Order: sequence, then C-alpha cells, then structure tokens
Amino acid sequence: MRSSIRTGVVGSLALILVACSRPEPGVEPVRAVRTQVVSVAPTSASVEFAADVRSRVESRLGFRVGGKVVERRVGLGDRVGAGQALARLDPADLRLAQEAAAAALVAAEANEAQALADLRRFRELREQGFISGAELERRETAAKSAQAQTLQARAQAGAQGNQAGYAVLTAPAAGVITAVEAEPGMVMSAGATVVRLAHDGPRDIVFSVPEDRIAGLRALVGHAGVLSARLWGSPEVIPLVLREVAAAADPVTRTFLVKADAGSRASAALKLGQSATVRLDLPAAPAAVRLPLAALREERGESAVWIVR
Repeated sequence: MRSSIRTGVVGSLALILVACSRPEPGVEPVRAVRTQVVSVAPTSASVEFAADVRSRVESRLGFRVGGKVVERRVGLGDRVGAGQALARLDPADLRLAQEAAAAALVAAEANEAQALADLRRFRELREQGFISGAELERRETAAKSAQAQTLQARAQAGAQGNQAGYAVLTAPAAGVITAVEAEPGMVMSAGATVVRLAHDGPRDIVFSVPEDRIAGLRALVGHAGVLSARLWGSPEVIPLVLREVAAAADPVTRTFLVKADAGSRASAALKLGQSATVRLDLPAAPAAVRLPLAALREERGESAVWIVR
C-alpha cells in the first residue's frame, strides 16, 4: 500500500517537472530577399497637372452708367450673339437728362443766331461810322462765345444721348454666359460686373503649377511638342503649345497659372469647363540610378540601401 502511494507521488512530480521545462527552440526559416540589379542609365520622367478648358477672351460686362436693374434677359450657360441685349436699367433719369441737354442745345443755337445777327448789323453801323471799333470787337467776341456755347451744348446733348443708350447692356461678341452677378432690383454702380461672357474663338487649357516648376516652364513658352493634354473620358491626346505663364503667384494657393494653346482645330471641339490632364515630358537625365521606393531606408538622417555582394 505504501509503495503504491510512493510511486504515484514520484509520477506526479515527474509530470510537473516535464510541464515546467522550456521547449527547445525551432529552426529559424530562411527568408527570401528580393534583389534587383541596378545600373546607371539615362532616365526620362513626366509630370501631370489637372486642367480645365477656358475661353481665351472672357469679359466682365457691366453698365457704363449707374442705375437700378429692371430686367436681366440671360442666365448662366446661355449662348448669346453679338449685339444681343443682356440686361436693362431703369431709363427714366437718363431720359430726363437727355431731354434737358436737348433743350440746352436749342437755347444755345438761338443765342448764337441772335449774336450773329447783331454782329452783322453792328458791322454795317461801323462802316457808316456810327459806332467805334472797340464796340464792334465786343460784338465779335460775343458772337464767338455764342458759337462756342452751341458747340458745348451739342456735345453735351450727344453725351447724354449716349448715356441713355447705355441703359441697355449688350454683348460685344458671340459667346457663352459663364457667370451672373446681378439680379433685377439691384442698384448697380457704373462698371460693376453684371455678367461674364466667354467669347467664341480660341480655347486655352489652363492649369496651375508649383513654384519649383516655373523656371523650367518659362523656357518652354512657344515650343511645340513639350506639353500634351488628354480630356477626361477621352483617349485622344491633344498637343499643346505653352502660351503664357503668370508673372505672380495666386495669393491663396501660391501657385502660378499657366495657359496653353490647343490649336484652332482642337479648339473647335473643346467645350468650356471640360476637365483635362496636362502632361509635361521632362528631358532625360544624363546619368541616374532608378530604385524602387521600398528599397530606400533612412540611417543617421541620410538615405541608404542594402547592397548584396
């Protein structure tokens, strides 16, 4: 009986010691390393920019006189023709000023006729010796003054007639309305923008570039074959000619506006506001090593790579 108990205790202790012992470490698997043979060779690169299609000429149209807007005849996106009426001011005050100028002209013409008639009579009196030469000179001066007043009144009447005509805002050329900034009932000052008109004709593809690209782009102005554009949703590639680079950066985005000419044939198919991707092909570098980004690491503030010998 005692021997069996003693055997059980020894077996339990053996199991406990086996359970507490550290397992032997396994064999570390051999990990594969991906390598690449690199060499120095000329490389070429390209950059892409988001762009949109705009009219080369876009005018901010406003009335040449101030007044209250009583009618706006066009809306956003409307196509208009040259000379078409776009908006109209209340013409009451302008018409009254025109009538006043016309009345002043009639009075000036009457005064001129009277002064010329008096001059003719005084010349006859001078020939007969009834008046002095000084009196005749005063009458001649009065006649010249009356003639000058007539010219002034006639010019003022013409200006007031033009002012009355300015109550109707017309399109200077055919195009598309791209913005509306006034509504009926608003009181507009002279020159304030009412609508914006994108003229028909040449189209530009416009995009913005950061400051570090400006120096290179300025050297490419007028050169063909450097830029190309692809409209979103279309596989066609349109060659561009760099036409203009902004002299100053945008105060908000701090980027420079660049305009490229799409050519007369391509401009006819481009629609205002279309989105496009502009591609700039950079010149090949004389000697460079191309590495995958995953192969680079940082060590002591410098870029480093592993080399397998």
